[in-house]
Amino acid sequence: MSRRAPDPSSVTTGLVLVSTGALLFIVNAGVSRVALRAGVDPVTLTTVRVTGTAVLLLVVAALLRPDALRPPTGRLGLLIVAHGLIGVAALQWTYFVAIDRLPVGMALLLEYQAPILVAVWARVVQKEHVRSRMWVGLALAMVGLAAATGIGQGLAFDLVGVAAGLGAAVCFAAYFLIGEHGVDRLDPVRVILWSFLVATVAMNLVSPITAFPSGLLTDKVSMLGRLAEHQAPVWALLVWVVVLGTLVPFGVELTALRHLPATTVTMVAMLEPVGVAALGWVWFYETLDAIAVAGGVAVVVGILLAQSARRSPALIEPPHLA
Repeated sequence: MSRRAPDPSSVTTGLVLVSTGALLFIVNAGVSRVALRAGVDPVTLTTVRVTGTAVLLLVVAALLRPDALRPPTGRLGLLIVAHGLIGVAALQWTYFVAIDRLPVGMALLLEYQAPILVAVWARVVQKEHVRSRMWVGLALAMVGLAAATGIGQGLAFDLVGVAAGLGAAVCFAAYFLIGEHGVDRLDPVRVILWSFLVATVAMNLVSPITAFPSGLLTDKVSMLGRLAEHQAPVWALLVWVVVLGTLVPFGVELTALRHLPATTVTMVAMLEPVGVAALGWVWFYETLDAIAVAGGVAVVVGILLAQSARRSPALIEPPHLA
């Protein structure tokens, strides 16, 4: 029996959706940088993002997916708690620290070491067979990362920022690995809703949203870089981060999975560091020398090789918290 050829119009729709989601996530890195430089610290920005997104997800679920309101129980419930604490709250916080202290493209390169960490975990800890190209990908990514960060010259970038970027990679890898242990079999809306609710509780214990300096919301701040002559109120930046930087792009990429294989959607996501590096150059005048650029290219190639090295790679779509 022959396999039915994909509908070209459906493929086109999927590509448009996933490209739109990727573009919104990329632009969100710049908007988040502006919010951070306006005086919203990484912990507070994380609280605002997870709380705002959780509230909107509750509304969406109540209207469109009431079954998602039922909390997971037992082992899956514990996994959702881990998912929320590590794959949402900790991932966002470490990422915000990284983009506050590093060029935005460098922060993404560090975070997107996650597929390599997953592949290494699968081989070393789970004793899973992986294709030999994983090791090629690992070598390329490590050499490329050393070149991109200038580690040979005593580390060209902020040490705390680099540590935060690598911490984000560990959290991102944990997101994939938790998904492989059963979370990926649940309704994605239910998973992300309850993960964000867990993250909301945790972050409000650390930095309550009620403590946000309300006077800051109406302050108009410079958009920085090439947009320095333009201003926006802080509240508008936060609305972007929650709605156009989280909820909408997640929704369109989730919809894209109805039209494209998960591998295609995930591979597009893995190219986001390139887009964010371009955004840093266009918006914030961030430039990298030839060695750093070559290192960045090597990292992306290494990531793609490692991502495709497993027999059954993790294909759960991440929440793109960048």
